[in-house]
Amino acid sequence: MKRVLITGKDSYIGNSLEKWLEKYPDNYKVDTVDMKDGSWKKKDFSEYDVVFHVAGIAHVSADPNLEALYYRVNRDLAIDTAEKCKKEGVKQFIFMSSIIVYGSSSNGGVIDRNTIPTPSNFYGNSKLQAEEGIKALESDDFKIVLIRSPMIYGKGSKGNYPKLANIAKKVPVFPNIDNRRSMLHIDNLCQFVKVMIDYEESGLFFPQNKEYVKTGEMVRLIAEVQGKKIWMTRIFNGLIRIVGLKVKLINKVFGNLVYEQSMSSYDKEDYRVRDLRESIELTEK
Repeated sequence: MKRVLITGKDSYIGNSLEKWLEKYPDNYKVDTVDMKDGSWKKKDFSEYDVVFHVAGIAHVSADPNLEALYYRVNRDLAIDTAEKCKKEGVKQFIFMSSIIVYGSSSNGGVIDRNTIPTPSNFYGNSKLQAEEGIKALESDDFKIVLIRSPMIYGKGSKGNYPKLANIAKKVPVFPNIDNRRSMLHIDNLCQFVKVMIDYEESGLFFPQNKEYVKTGEMVRLIAEVQGKKIWMTRIFNGLIRIVGLKVKLINKVFGNLVYEQSMSSYDKEDYRVRDLRESIELTEK
């Protein structure tokens, strides 16, 4: 039996993984710990085989007053936790990083293994610096897994997905632009983390859904699952492309940002248990 500690009590990803692993009571014992009040420093980590670190600030902010907080939480707290794990004999440390470390990727928005991270904000930079500090602690007895996930979505998730879902339920028309985004449904992520634990992995990983997501197609699927009719049109495409060059939000919604597919395959076991349509149905039901 693997003993797993999730740092980040009541976090969306942490709660989801806890429920996922609870389906296998003979294989995993899962605990969570709150990282906000400092009490985690007194907790005995030596009884755990794996620590899954999800505690952090998850969304981008441009407020310069928050920069120090991002580094303190996303970088310093992560490294301090990893150091405690290594000191107390934890065998594997799994860190949730993000595609955000690549900033606005060049090469048409396609990231491959040769793409060098170039964070465009302090959120991305705090994650990248955390990766570097954690990776330096790796040894034969202390395995490190770094997960640079794309946008995660699922029932109860926050971020851009619920905003798109809200639009899909209200508007009769939506732009039909042929963009591509890498995304990761929460069940696929949870299964991926389970696989990392099962095979006692170490390294840098880029999990994503099997399919790239086209923003318009996702909105259409959400509307369909909700029993709504929505008309997809290319009338606004030219204007959106022009505006997207200047407005980051438009580019984020309709631009391209994908991992090259071979980066995300895992030969030992297929972790992608949900396809796009099923993931939308599970999220919207």
